[in-house]
Amino acid sequence: MYARSTDITAKTSMIDAGIRYVEDQLMPTLMDMEGCVGLSMMADRATGRCVTTSAWQTEDAMRASAPRIQPLRDQYVATFGGQAPMVDEWEVALMHRDHRSTAGACARTSWLQGNPMSIESSIDGFRSILSTLEDLPGFCSASLLINRETGRAASTVTYDSADAVMQTRGPANTLRTRVAQQSGAEVLEVAEFELSVAHLRVPELV
Repeated sequence: MYARSTDITAKTSMIDAGIRYVEDQLMPTLMDMEGCVGLSMMADRATGRCVTTSAWQTEDAMRASAPRIQPLRDQYVATFGGQAPMVDEWEVALMHRDHRSTAGACARTSWLQGNPMSIESSIDGFRSILSTLEDLPGFCSASLLINRETGRAASTVTYDSADAVMQTRGPANTLRTRVAQQSGAEVLEVAEFELSVAHLRVPELV
């Protein structure tokens, strides 16, 4: 499984209009493309940061979709009143769900940079903490996206509520530090979001 993420800073006053565009226009169009299996969107209403991710059955399907997606991305950015997007393509290394998300769900994403030669250590390290993550209050799901060429990774843990995200900051920081140390990776950034659109139909991958 593969994924493409688009990261923008939107005008905060336009986030709701952007979410409607994603749900009503972008997602149905993408789901009609060969190999697309789902889409999710996270938003930080305080900063305007929005990350939308599409999931694909194969790398070939993801790459083949690029020409058709470009005009959709332009409309996406315009609808949010955003600037030039940052686009990343990933391999879905891990996906684990305790249960599907419901209204009010929130997420914490951590971006890490490591040696491409150590990417398997990063995967193993993240896999080793899944059982601990499951015990955290409000745990819903966890995923790990990787780029084997650059050594970059993005882990996202979804919780049932903003309160659960707040409660788990300390334990999550401890687990993140442990995985980074084990794999020799650097934590580049950590951000928290509301889960605005949840239709990323990636199967269990552990």
